[in-house]
Amino acid sequence: MSQRSIEMPLGVVIRREPGVTRWAKWVWRAVAVLPGAGQESWKELRRDGDCVEYHAATLQLELFRTDCEAYMVSLSMTPPTVFVVLRENDDPDSPHPYIVHRVTVSAYEAQDYTDSGEEIVEPVAMPPGLVAWVHEYTKIHFEEEEFIKRRRDKKRTDLKEDGIGDVRIRQGADVYRSPNQLKSGQQKPDQLKSDELKSGQQKPKETLH
Repeated sequence: MSQRSIEMPLGVVIRREPGVTRWAKWVWRAVAVLPGAGQESWKELRRDGDCVEYHAATLQLELFRTDCEAYMVSLSMTPPTVFVVLRENDDPDSPHPYIVHRVTVSAYEAQDYTDSGEEIVEPVAMPPGLVAWVHEYTKIHFEEEEFIKRRRDKKRTDLKEDGIGDVRIRQGADVYRSPNQLKSGQQKPDQLKSDELKSGQQKPKETLH
């Protein structure tokens, strides 16, 4: 099961039962799936009074390894769920108001169909054989995203930036000189400049013997 995708024929059972309101004579809903079923079209399976179950269609259920996260969501439901997507039948002469448009075990795809509002999405319990088939494929290909803890910068953050000037270099009028250094008793920039000029202009005193 290392393929990028796999598929299985899946029959869909639709039940017709009397409606509960006078506006809807019948209610149609998906009630079961048949893994490995052959092709059928609205074959009657059983009848109980006014309730009738049909093997409405058989579609290919496809699994893709890129969608395994969505399959995990469906498998974790109680019970594990496959989704049947029904679309309104455009044929006014058909006795069946819906066609089976798609089957999927992707909870995300089912949500997309639900959000569109154009189809009816019916959740159906997966039979045990289908659960095993989906689980085996998902277990092989599902890779949980690894959480990588970022290494913190070891630079100390408790230190305050005192200034931009380099305290090791004498600067006559450095506007970036640290204010704290000025407060600590060191000479102000103007005083430094004055002292430097004096030291360069004054001649050494002659010593009288």
